[in-house]
Amino acid sequence: MADPHGGLSSIRMLEKLVSFDTTSRNSNLDLIRFIEDYLGGLGVGSHLVYDEAGTKANLYATLGPTDRGGVILSGHTDVVPVDGQKWATDPFALTERDGRLYGRGSCDMKGFDAVVLAMVPEFLSRDLRVPIHLAFSYDEEVGCIGVRRLIERLGEFGAKPTMCVVGEPTDMKVMTGHKGKKSVRCTVRGAACHSSLAPQGVNAIEYAAEAIAHMKAMARRIQREGPFDPLFDVPHTTIHTGVIQGGEALNIVPDLCVFDAEIRVIPQDDAESLFAEIESYVDRILIPEMRAVDPAAGFDWEEIFAFPGLDTDPEAEVVRLAKSCAERNDHEKVAYGTEGGLFQQMGGIPTVIVGPGSIEQAHKPDEFITVDQIGRCERFMRRLLDQLTAP
Repeated sequence: MADPHGGLSSIRMLEKLVSFDTTSRNSNLDLIRFIEDYLGGLGVGSHLVYDEAGTKANLYATLGPTDRGGVILSGHTDVVPVDGQKWATDPFALTERDGRLYGRGSCDMKGFDAVVLAMVPEFLSRDLRVPIHLAFSYDEEVGCIGVRRLIERLGEFGAKPTMCVVGEPTDMKVMTGHKGKKSVRCTVRGAACHSSLAPQGVNAIEYAAEAIAHMKAMARRIQREGPFDPLFDVPHTTIHTGVIQGGEALNIVPDLCVFDAEIRVIPQDDAESLFAEIESYVDRILIPEMRAVDPAAGFDWEEIFAFPGLDTDPEAEVVRLAKSCAERNDHEKVAYGTEGGLFQQMGGIPTVIVGPGSIEQAHKPDEFITVDQIGRCERFMRRLLDQLTAP
């Protein structure tokens, strides 16, 4: 399944990438070393940026001149778990059926990674006047963690890139923005006692519930009053509680409750301000009442992770370039998060999101990407190559 330019076809490359179990809890080094060896065999050197433990790495490589900016093609290498999911096929063995390519990460987002890598021989066969930079990161699925280390070190690898394309699944539509996110874990400390003496205790579950109810009231207010951005499928900020644990027995007033919540903000909103509103309610209303019974009671907040939103000017050069390569005149925004906001905020690099596959297939059992979407991404890359080699 070699392509006419001497490399691996995109589907063959995807088959190889899917075979690596790069669930975020695992190391991605086997996959990264495969990419490093593949690029090295084509005469392309790679820079690896490791995590603190040395068990995971980002990879960065440049095709073409290194003394000028260029376009980053960015993809993450980790995938979400398959635990508890019922798959009709082996999730780590690519299976083709009826024009669909099944496998964990086939859509999110090894499909994009595979196309980019398979296209490298073709990229190298042309005289690039503007470089193409390849960026493959770790731990995107658990908070866009790895790419932060890579962005911090971009200045060591040559001229600063001038734009970035993040290949998350968008059905090859051009996305100029995504929501930012702040997720937190709250530990509510109460005071236990027998349930027959409930007023003498501090019920951690009930106080957690009051905080959650307040957040729900905020979410209703935002849904009703805005602000709004119609380019998002959910056109407003959302506040959501996803996990809660507490209590040991019905006849014991619980002294501990833990819940996880998140705030996803459109560019017109600020996650920190909304979180401060939540904290203010807890500090003013709930904690004084709790401590009137037990001075040790209270709330502890821990940030799980956060990433900034992306909001690229529709007139930016990267948007015009992406639309030209996608052969589209329109643009949209996505509710899910990507590494794009970090490239733009930390690196000052204008960014768009364009990639093959549908986010509706991501993270599900029997995840798939269509052969047609792979082909559309290949054509996008060839148009990009034409743009970067034109006189």
